[in-house]
This record gives sequence, structure tokens and C-alpha cells, in this order.
Amino acid sequence: MVLGHQDGIKLFRSSLPYINAHRGKTFVLMFGGEAIEHPNFPNIIHDIALLNSLGVRVVVVHGARPQIDQRVALRNIEGRFVDRVRITDKQTLECVKDAAGSVRSQVEALLTMGLPNSPMHGAQIRVCSGNLVVAKPMGVRDGIDFENTGLVRRVDTVGINDHLNDGSIVLLSPMGYSSTGEVFNLSHEDVATQAATALKADKLIVFSNYDGIFSTDSKLLRTIERPQLEELHFTGGLKTEESVISALTTSVAAGVPRAHCISFEKDGALLQELFTRDGTGTLVMEHHYEQTRSATIDDVGGILKLIKPLEESGILVKRSRERLENEISQFIVIVRDGMIIACAALYLYPEDGTAELACVATHPDYRGKNRGERILDEVKLRAKQSGINEIFVLTTVTAHWFLEQGFQPSDITALPSVKKELYNFQRNSKVFTLKF
Repeated sequence: MVLGHQDGIKLFRSSLPYINAHRGKTFVLMFGGEAIEHPNFPNIIHDIALLNSLGVRVVVVHGARPQIDQRVALRNIEGRFVDRVRITDKQTLECVKDAAGSVRSQVEALLTMGLPNSPMHGAQIRVCSGNLVVAKPMGVRDGIDFENTGLVRRVDTVGINDHLNDGSIVLLSPMGYSSTGEVFNLSHEDVATQAATALKADKLIVFSNYDGIFSTDSKLLRTIERPQLEELHFTGGLKTEESVISALTTSVAAGVPRAHCISFEKDGALLQELFTRDGTGTLVMEHHYEQTRSATIDDVGGILKLIKPLEESGILVKRSRERLENEISQFIVIVRDGMIIACAALYLYPEDGTAELACVATHPDYRGKNRGERILDEVKLRAKQSGINEIFVLTTVTAHWFLEQGFQPSDITALPSVKKELYNFQRNSKVFTLKF
């Protein structure tokens, strides 16, 4: 995508809060051998280098399954699998070491490249790898000896953090070493999730051949909570690699705050996911990162900024900062990454058994995504908790939306006496009520 001059400036400015937020954070990036063979892979490496230059502590975990398969086939070795887990005998282990070493060298070479007129020019990135993952044998299961197929026993967090503190990118391969000097073939998903958990990483980012996690009706799930994702996976309601789902849910369940699934085929997917508000793939977290909550005094500026265009156009009645500060306890907001994207106020008239819904506003970039409905549900819940089962609203231009939410046309006779006295006949607002 080619951006115009002004678009580029706007995009860069809008990314600055994310640049500041990500600096000093630890991200674990995971991709399989399929990503390495894709034509877009050099672009992924350039974007990883950019993260490093912006002060992100980057740990890269790569896989090598297709590369191992190629070497096994060339040596006429019969590949053996049980439940999609490779049995690694001595001959296969040589293929694993060959493939993993080759892939690691390829990634290191791309990260070291600094040709003029290339995105990596002058980067001088250091890449560190080594015996940073301690492994243990998978052992014998159901009578089957998996031989040199292993599991992660321990991640050397001290060693990895030393490299990260020096500004290096840490590269972990799908191999581990035991205290007895043995080499084990590991799944890169196991390495990535264990590393993210042990390092207390801020993010696990998984590259997939999908743009994200899709439901069976081909809908991209932009944001999803871990329990919901696990339920959909259990019921067969997803179209994404099972290994990817496992890595995402395992890491979040173990305490990684956010796990992302993005495409390794889409140029710039990593940067778009991290430095734009809506991203490009799927974000998995324990709890929704769009929080609906009561407003606080610190939200006054954000609410004023949200409602100002609506006040200027006459849709909302103007509120001064002083009035908003005094009434802030009546407001409910939806917050997304620290930004207020929707608000509403609830004014109770308990003596009349009713309440007013007022100052309903949603940011233009986030309309049409049921946020108005979410905030209305919260208003109804809070009214019920106060013993009120009816709300009314005064509006000049959004009558249709309220009708769609079940409100019924009414008139000023339905208003509390205090509100009748304050009714502005010049605005001639329409009255709607909702009983629940």
C-alpha cells in the first residue's frame, strides 16, 4: 500500500503512543518453517529489526517442520508420527539438527544484512542464540518411545535477559539440550509459550497462514477472551491451525497479558497489529481490552473531546467542564487502549420511578460495532440496581437508533416534574421511553 504525504504523516503521528508504550517491553515472536519459505519473510525480518530499533526486547522462536520433512525425504527415512508428534530417532535427529541449524543461519543472516538502500541499512543488530532452552525427553507414551523428541524443561531467563539488556535479539530454535548432553527435538510452539511465560513477556505474537483467528462462518475475530476462544475451539467453531490456538490460549492462561495471531503472508502485518488502534489480526486476552466502567475525574478531558463535535453540531446540549466535573459520577464510558470511545450519562429520578439517559456518544471510528448497545445495557443494569425499570431520553436527530433499541415515542408529560420545567421548547427534542 502506497501512502500519500499527509497519510504518512498522520499514520506516523498516530503510531507514536504505541511506540512509547512498547519501548522496553518484551515480545516473543513465533513462526513456523512455512513462514520462512514464504516470499514475504524478508519483510517480516525487516519489521522485527524495526521493533528492536524502537527499543522493544525481542525474542524470536522459529520452527523447521517443512525443512525437517525435506531432509527426511532426501535421506529416504520413514517419518513416524503419533498424534501429529514426530518420533525422533537417531537418524531423524540428524535431520532436525541440520534443518534447525540451516534455518537459524538463514534468520541470522537476514537480521545481519545491512546493504545500502535496504530497510536494514545501518541497523547493526546483534543476534544471540545458544543453549538457552533446557529439555527433557517426552519418554514412552502408550508403549511408544518418542526417543529424542522432547519437551521444554526450563528456559534460561537469566541468560536471555542478559542478551536482551544488551540490546540483542534472542533467537531460539526448536531444539533443547539436557544436562546429560543430549539433544532433543522440540515443538517451536512449546518453546515459544514456555519462553513467553518464563520471561513474563508482555506479548506473544504468532505468525499464521491465516490473517488471524476465524470462525467457521469466515468471520475474523478481532478481539476475543481466552475462555471464549477455548469454548469455540472445543466445539469446532474455528478455522485456524490447532497448534496456533494452543499457543495463544496456553500463554494467556499462564499470565501473558496479550497474545496476537497475524499473517506471515501479509506485508506489514506485524507493524499494523502493534502500531495501529485496530490492528490487522486477532488479539487474545484474559479479559476484554475495551473496558466499560464508571467515569472518573481523570476522564473529563476525554469525554469533552468525544462530545465536542456533537455539541458543535447541535446534536448534544453543551456541557461546560465544570458541569461535567460535577456530574462525572453519572457517566459511563467505554475505554479502548486508554482512549474514551463511547460515553453516556444516567440521571436518576427515584421519586418519579424513572431515569434519564443522556449524552450518548460514540467516536466516529467506532460506530456500528454494537458499542452503543453495550453502553445501553450497562445503563439499564445500573438503573435496575437503583430500583428503576424505566428510562427516558430526549433527542433531536437519533430517534431511529432509540426506536431500534426498543424505545417508544412519548411526550413531555412522561417527564419528571423537574425535567418538565427545564424542557427547552426551542430545541423541540423528541421524548422516548423504555421499560424493562
